[in-house]
Amino acid sequence: MKPELTNDRFLDGKLEFLQPKNGYRAATDPVFLAAAVAAKSGQSVLELGCGAGVALGCLLHRAKVDAVGLELQPEYADLARENMVRNGLSAEIIVGDLAQMPADLRAKSFDHVMMNPPYYESERHTSPSDAGKSTAFLEGDSQIGDWISVGLKRLKPLGWITIIHRTPRLPEILAALENAGDIRILPLAARMGRDSARVIVQARKGAAGQLRLLAPLILHEGKVHAKDGDDYSSAASNILRKGNALVMSDR
Repeated sequence: MKPELTNDRFLDGKLEFLQPKNGYRAATDPVFLAAAVAAKSGQSVLELGCGAGVALGCLLHRAKVDAVGLELQPEYADLARENMVRNGLSAEIIVGDLAQMPADLRAKSFDHVMMNPPYYESERHTSPSDAGKSTAFLEGDSQIGDWISVGLKRLKPLGWITIIHRTPRLPEILAALENAGDIRILPLAARMGRDSARVIVQARKGAAGQLRLLAPLILHEGKVHAKDGDDYSSAASNILRKGNALVMSDR
């Protein structure tokens, strides 16, 4: 029996994606990830763990790039392919494990690699009952350092890697980026005065630039949620509604 699906709108309805009703469901993180990738038309982009294709779709809506997604779970890869067609977009979706990457993908290199790896260590968190959600949320044999190592290998010299993750994992992310430079860290804070729960980290393979901690992106207006509907800040709304780029550097 096929899982029940929902049809979810992104970028103020400009894109629609089928997602499992009870499995892993993309929300805002893939949109912010795609917005941070400064890919130009004609460049190549690889997403590790593309899920149902939300991040790739948002990026392709903004820039005509040569897009490839690697996804471990075949059912999500099938959804990603269908979602590309539904939205009039083009991306190659490959089923495979990043620890045992298909040979044809290992032979390629990219201008950009982006990723939204599992957020939680399996030994510290209870696994969700849904298998798809568990695989997306909990690290398996591949830890965050493995994701970054594989991503760097797939980059061209001076190519860019972009990662969104939980702030507590930042030390591990930076340790894994030892062969990269020009590192930019963008904290994502829910409201002014709140700690950052997420970070976007971007680095350049083989570069020597200094690390920069950028001013945080504040996602919501006010100190509390005080009205019906969303209360996104104008900066966040420009990304989530209009599909604007999230500028993390002056390149």
